[in-house]
Amino acid sequence: MNIMKRYFWMLLLAMAAGKGLAQDVRTDKAASVSFFSSTPLEDIKAQTAQAYATLNVKTKEVYFKVPVQSFAFKYKLMKEHFNDSYLESSKYPNAEFKGSVVTDADLAKDGSYAVVVKGELLLHGISRHYETKGTLVVKGTEVVGDARFQVKLVDHSIKVPSLMLENIAEVVEVTVHADYKP
Repeated sequence: MNIMKRYFWMLLLAMAAGKGLAQDVRTDKAASVSFFSSTPLEDIKAQTAQAYATLNVKTKEVYFKVPVQSFAFKYKLMKEHFNDSYLESSKYPNAEFKGSVVTDADLAKDGSYAVVVKGELLLHGISRHYETKGTLVVKGTEVVGDARFQVKLVDHSIKVPSLMLENIAEVVEVTVHADYKP
């Protein structure tokens, strides 16, 4: 019986420690990600609100996972070309970002913080380092995050046929927004 009591207390302590870690993590299961490509012939934009995002307010680690096929376009044909020809979403179904906030910001205190985020973006099977500025607004236990950065298609081996070079920009602007909650 003494051994059972010891295991019970060890299990209880482990659960309490795990709960403490979970309190530091904020998530958004419907974060929004959009991109914009502008050329003299055509502007292309798409968005999704199906990204999964996490932020650890203690360690300042950030994670985003975006199902590539979830992007909505103005025209059905654009979506088909995006998924089949450019991002090959059947082969590379998700885009992921893993990084951290590198600025000195106390994310446990209310306030608006201009931050710098560094990390790796895995897109089209190719991982590249990115650094971008963003904003985190802390209010109580919730954090709202916004950032905007540029992605060069060639950096992720996304090939644009020469016939389409006038329609698709070589650099795409990506915007992310997350409402992180405990």
